[in-house]
Amino acid sequence: MYKGSCLCGAIHYTLNGAISDIIHCHCSLCRKSTGSAYATNGFIAASDLHLSDADNKLTFYESEPGKRKYFCQVCASPIYSANAKYPGRYRLRIGSLDSDIIERPLSHNFITSKANWDDPDAELPRYAAFEPSRK
Repeated sequence: MYKGSCLCGAIHYTLNGAISDIIHCHCSLCRKSTGSAYATNGFIAASDLHLSDADNKLTFYESEPGKRKYFCQVCASPIYSANAKYPGRYRLRIGSLDSDIIERPLSHNFITSKANWDDPDAELPRYAAFEPSRK
């Protein structure tokens, strides 16, 4: 079982199943919806996701008919998306998980659409907290 939540804590969920086909998506839609270089998504069975949303803060944006992106209306954290063509399957935003997972990403997708400042192969310094130059 995995646990997850939004940034503000209004929405919590449990996932009682596996996550499949995890990818880093660099398409312009994922970059815009995350405000970052890419989104990391994986497929889950819709029946495995159990939401706790006491104040009804989960809302959605319908990007095109039948395609909904669910997020917290307080903090805007993306949680999952659903496609009416595949009613038994959701695409979970892996960054919303609070639990460690055993599954791993398979690939970087739509790499030709990546942000020009993003270099997935760059060997950049790594820090446990902020970079030392930050005051």
